[in-house]
Amino acid sequence: MTTILDGIEQGRVQTDRLDASVLRRSGEGADADRRPIVLIHGNVSSSLFFQPLMLALPRPTIAIDLRGYGDSETLPVDATRGVRDWADDVAGVLDELGESDVHLLGWSMGGGVVMQLMLDRPDLIRSVTLMAPVPPYGFGTKLDGSPCTPDVAGTGGPGANADFIARLAAGDTSDDEPTSPRSVFRSSYVAPGFSDDYEDLWVESMLSTKTGPDNQPGDGVASESWPGFGPGSRGVLNTMSAAHLDLTGIVDLDKKPAILWVRGAHDAIVGDESFFDFNTLGKHGIVPGWPGEEVAPPQPMLAQTRAVLEQYAANGGSYEEVVFEGAGHSPHLEDPERFRQVLLAHVDAND
Repeated sequence: MTTILDGIEQGRVQTDRLDASVLRRSGEGADADRRPIVLIHGNVSSSLFFQPLMLALPRPTIAIDLRGYGDSETLPVDATRGVRDWADDVAGVLDELGESDVHLLGWSMGGGVVMQLMLDRPDLIRSVTLMAPVPPYGFGTKLDGSPCTPDVAGTGGPGANADFIARLAAGDTSDDEPTSPRSVFRSSYVAPGFSDDYEDLWVESMLSTKTGPDNQPGDGVASESWPGFGPGSRGVLNTMSAAHLDLTGIVDLDKKPAILWVRGAHDAIVGDESFFDFNTLGKHGIVPGWPGEEVAPPQPMLAQTRAVLEQYAANGGSYEEVVFEGAGHSPHLEDPERFRQVLLAHVDAND
């Protein structure tokens, strides 16, 4: 049974693409008729992660479970389309609901989905909030966005920790091992020392992730380049490899909604030397055989995002970068009141 907090309504939206689970909350008072904020979750999560934020916002809110997550239909993910399967799904849900010109927030992988929507369905978007987003060049790239190897070795499905995937599939709620979902939440989703009363809900959300070659983590291929594997064509992790993902076209959009970029200073997942990057693992001796900085430099994810957003602004758009100094990958959980204020200020200014 999915845990739905009081004040949140869960429903289903059938489109020509999928049967989607959607959480909704009506606005309050004068804000009830204002444009909704639409929330798109990241990898190994679901819309459940947004429930306290939804309850704290006076505007109407909509949170959509992506295919293969939460209570939405489990369908294959075609990684050769980058994150377009999810972007098209979200667009279909919003079309079915009759919503357009909304405020979109994307977290982590969901930030990539939102940027894809900027490219494909600008009519849907009033403003954009990117929280700890996937770098717009995709994974496996140097500062300028060029791939470290022609086949983008070190990215894709084989990069997942097999024991973590097995524990997801088994529904493991323990904290006995570093690879359990609960332990990964504590070590990677939030800054050290964080705790709250919702941890069981966050683990429940993580465990809703569907596993397998068509979903999480996806397939892969052998590579002659270190570390010996490259991205495949199916499943989640391959969608974000630079072999399939390039979101930098947002800099040339005719319509450029204002962007709020929110990140935590202690983000263990998206950073300039993230330990979720095989090149970082190699540099620190965790994966042997690293060929060195010239061949396999740790990906400067933040610098890349900043460079693309600077070009976005130079081409007529606007963005603001807000750093939560005490937070990790989940500022909306770790400093919820400040996050609520920053988000509302952004959407109100761009209504």
